[in-house]
Amino acid sequence: MSASIRERYPYLYETHLHTCESSACAKSTGAEMARACKEYGYTGIFVTDHNWGGNTAVDRGMPWEDWVDTFCLGYEHAKAEGDKIGLDVFFGYEAGYNGTEFLIYGIDGLWLKAHPELRTATVEEQYRLVHEAGGLVIHAHPFRVAGYIPELRLYPEWVDGVEGINATHSNPRSMAHNNHEFDIRALSYARTHALPVSAGSDIHEKYLFGGGIAFSRRLVSAADYGVALREGDYVLTDGSVWYDKHGNSIN
Repeated sequence: MSASIRERYPYLYETHLHTCESSACAKSTGAEMARACKEYGYTGIFVTDHNWGGNTAVDRGMPWEDWVDTFCLGYEHAKAEGDKIGLDVFFGYEAGYNGTEFLIYGIDGLWLKAHPELRTATVEEQYRLVHEAGGLVIHAHPFRVAGYIPELRLYPEWVDGVEGINATHSNPRSMAHNNHEFDIRALSYARTHALPVSAGSDIHEKYLFGGGIAFSRRLVSAADYGVALREGDYVLTDGSVWYDKHGNSIN
């Protein structure tokens, strides 16, 4: 990417990140992830751990409010460290529906506590609840093929955007799910339905890929992420290649 373009979009955010406090598949703590991302050069991160419908590290048998408190620890540890080192840390989560996953932004732990019905909500009900709160629903890696995904399910009417660039699919350093075709299909799907495209690393440890979205302005909150996507002034990256907001390479 040319220096002039990078200068135009100086605020880089990791939008898909897991911590070992809350995601069973993660290897690094929230604080470790925050330090690694700050060192890499990110402006901010969204902690998107697996919820009760996915590969959570939190006992699903806990009372709901206790479950939420424990689930939020990865984010809280990352936020505490981010506040110390100058890294913006925002809350989110990855909602699982038997392998189909969605990235949820713009809500918080208090909102989760107030909505225990989310545990049994359908994809449509999830969308309506999140939207009532002013949040954002992004379909994560919609065309990934993996053992934990029994079938491909698409919900263009119940999402606000598509994760079209997932660094685990396309970054040459990735050791899992590495197939760029997954992203190519996701980008085509987003264009067909005129849905905004997002990018993230889907990172599970402090060995970073560098994926994410770079904006021309700094985000002020998790809710502001949705506003910035609608404004459309951003570029995408898998940490190796840079793309415009539609997923076209601009390296």
